[in-house]
Amino acid sequence: MSDHSHPSNGHDKHAAHRRLVDRLRSQGAEIERLTRGLDDAQLSERTVPDKWSVKELVCHLWRVQRLFDERIEAMLTREDPVLLPYTPDNDTDFEKLVAHDGTETRNAFLADRERLADRLLELKPAAWHRGGRHPEYPRFDVHFQVEYMAHHEAHHIYQLFQRRLPLGKLPH
Repeated sequence: MSDHSHPSNGHDKHAAHRRLVDRLRSQGAEIERLTRGLDDAQLSERTVPDKWSVKELVCHLWRVQRLFDERIEAMLTREDPVLLPYTPDNDTDFEKLVAHDGTETRNAFLADRERLADRLLELKPAAWHRGGRHPEYPRFDVHFQVEYMAHHEAHHIYQLFQRRLPLGKLPH
């Protein structure tokens, strides 16, 4: 087996990191597609009673993205920082995001996504494995945080799709 195909080779690990960044970019593009062509009233409409609107889902994703970016910064700049769990209930920052125009919020979320993706691509492979301490997870590092974000977001993209359907034809 050559060095290039060995699973523990740093190059292969970095390829896995690039795939995660590509996934975040792809999911950002899907969020853009599912919200395209909707005005603030449509984005804000609760198409499923007592469930978040498309706008609220985007605001939640943006809020979580900001929080996870802060955690990544802490892991990159401090030794073994303590990372607190996130509880969306009574999150005043979420409420502030929801108060803004939905189109502006979506555009700001997507711009932040590109900045985060660019930043992650610049990380050296070792930086992806800088860790922190989180009470809910025994092993926690930058790689885990980004992968967690991708899975969490995928769940909400499905909800976004469901809540977007009553608002008209989906863009291609």
